Amino acid sequence: MRRELVEADLVECVLGLGPNLFYNSPMEACAVICRSRKPAERAGQVLFIDAVDQVARERSMSFLRPEHQKRILTAYRSWQDEPGFARIAGPETIVRQDFSLSIPLYVRRANNGSGDEAAEQRSLQELWQAWEQDGRFFWREMDGLVEMLDELTDA
Repeated sequence: MRRELVEADLVECVLGLGPNLFYNSPMEACAVICRSRKPAERAGQVLFIDAVDQVARERSMSFLRPEHQKRILTAYRSWQDEPGFARIAGPETIVRQDFSLSIPLYVRRANNGSGDEAAEQRSLQELWQAWEQDGRFFWREMDGLVEMLDELTDA
């Protein structure tokens, strides 16, 4: 379906939004803006916007502040590359990605502001170790959740 949408030049923008914006959904959200009549200057192009970090969280609520909304709208309207935030991709680029519309394939996130470029250029071994550690943490948390649910069903 992605292939057909891209080949028909119907996809105008893929917008990635941060987690917890929608009730009862902790996942990041993605909005795909399709348009059957794109302006001529946008024909054959798709704008990818990585707005995952443009989310405010207060108490248990996540939302887009007016400045977040303005930044997203400005990127959409200006239709220009903005390193770490927005990138325009033509059909040849999307074809090379096997028609995937996954934002990280097109927009490389800016570093986290720590100024530590070396953290972004870790070796494969370091990345593998971090991935394994994250997996161990995930499964420990899942085991705890299963135990808690077992206790609830035993009661």
